[in-house]
Amino acid sequence: MMINNVSLTGRLTRDIDLKYTQNGTAVAQFTLAVDRRFKNASGEQEADFINCVIWRKSAESLSNFTHKGSMIGIEGNIQTRTYDNNQGQKVFVTEVVVSNFSLLEPKRKPAGNKPDDGLPF
Repeated sequence: MMINNVSLTGRLTRDIDLKYTQNGTAVAQFTLAVDRRFKNASGEQEADFINCVIWRKSAESLSNFTHKGSMIGIEGNIQTRTYDNNQGQKVFVTEVVVSNFSLLEPKRKPAGNKPDDGLPF
C-alpha cells in the first residue's frame, strides 16, 4: 500500500489567488510558509514555502475567509505535474492538493465596527 498524505500548519504568504477554469470550476493557488523545527546557526527561524492548490467550493471559502498572514492548517496530498512554458522549456511543479483546511485564528471584525453586544446601536 502506498501513502501520500500531507498535514501542514503555516501562514499565507499572500492573499489567495482565486480563479475559475473555462467551465466555471473555482481553483485557488497559494503558498504556505511553514516554520522549520529548529533555528539556524545564527538563531534565526527559517521556513519552507510550500505551493498549494485547492478546488471548487473549498477554494472560494478559503479565499473569502483568509488574507495574507492568516494561519491555517491544511490536509491533502502531494502531486507533481509538468508543462511547457512560453519559451518551450519543460517546467516541473510539485504542490500540495488540498482536500481540507482549518482556520486557526479568530475571525477579525471589519475595521470601525463596534463590538457586538446585542444592542442595536
